[in-house]
Amino acid sequence: MGILHSITGTMAISETGSVQAEKLAIEQINAQGGVLGRKIEYIQEDGASDWPTFAEKARKLLVNDKVATVFGCWTSASRKAVLPVFEQYNGMLYYPTFYEGLEQSPNVIYTGQEATQQILASIDWVVKEKGAKTFYLLGSDYIWPRTSNKIARKHIEKKGLKVVGEEYYPLGHTQFNSVINKIKLRKPDVIFASVVGGSNVAFYKQLKAAGIDLTKEKPLLLTISVTEDEILGIGGENVEGAYASMKYFQSLDNPNNAAFVKAFKERWGDDIVIGDVTQAAYLGPWLWKAAVEEAGSFDVDKIREVFPGIELKTAPEGYVRIHENHHLWSKARIGQAQKDGQYKVVYETEDLMEPDPFPEGYK
Repeated sequence: MGILHSITGTMAISETGSVQAEKLAIEQINAQGGVLGRKIEYIQEDGASDWPTFAEKARKLLVNDKVATVFGCWTSASRKAVLPVFEQYNGMLYYPTFYEGLEQSPNVIYTGQEATQQILASIDWVVKEKGAKTFYLLGSDYIWPRTSNKIARKHIEKKGLKVVGEEYYPLGHTQFNSVINKIKLRKPDVIFASVVGGSNVAFYKQLKAAGIDLTKEKPLLLTISVTEDEILGIGGENVEGAYASMKYFQSLDNPNNAAFVKAFKERWGDDIVIGDVTQAAYLGPWLWKAAVEEAGSFDVDKIREVFPGIELKTAPEGYVRIHENHHLWSKARIGQAQKDGQYKVVYETEDLMEPDPFPEGYK
């Protein structure tokens, strides 16, 4: 099988955890005897935070290496770049990142949340619990933040509330002082942030330097892109008080997660942290194994037939299963960032949320 993530470039800060999770899952599966009596081997490629490179490496894995499946990508831009390759060569990609939705492919299993599970649930929460009325939307300049904010804006305006600003910056951007000044002038109730990768380090440090104390919640910061992995680079003291909407936090208290965190730290070091996408990446090899065993075959077409209803009772986030639209039923959660770099869960949906990648009125 193939592992395809950015090991170099601006996205490496975010994607390294996914590689570690996928390797851990593969090692654990092999320790249990492999899949259909075969041990799994992986070939790893570096997408190098460059979208054409992702497409080229995907083609290599599918055509030259003839891998059975691929676990990979992080940004939507990289996923969009490899999608035609997977569809052309009938490969299967397990994609771990929360994303904007508005996509469904027979050649992808989306193990992260789509927009309705992450964005709509979090806006509903911040309005109901915190009385938020005004929002400032801020993101990196590519498809995921732009589409996510389009969905967020529609949802906010549908509720009769107001977006008071919207800005985008290139990946790797490090100068946020002008937008921070605008935020101070417009005084939104909520900064809704989808800044990704290395830019987060500069953004949160500059927010703090400008005197915005996130623990005071004026404004409240709600991020859909900062996991524990990013906080490691940003520093817990710079994010403390911010809220994040994810389906998984390392601090989740359940036996599956305790076993996962223990195994992850034993394999990759005690200082390591585990974020939402890292956990979703870990699900990939296990869901693939379950589907292969159900199909009794490594053949992509046969595996595809059995996908709907494939479940994982051992997922660190809790029970998940594959929907016929190739996304996962899962819970939505809100965590508040603590000084130690962890999130404290303050809200979770009672039931699993049905994935809805094409929500009515948001296309």
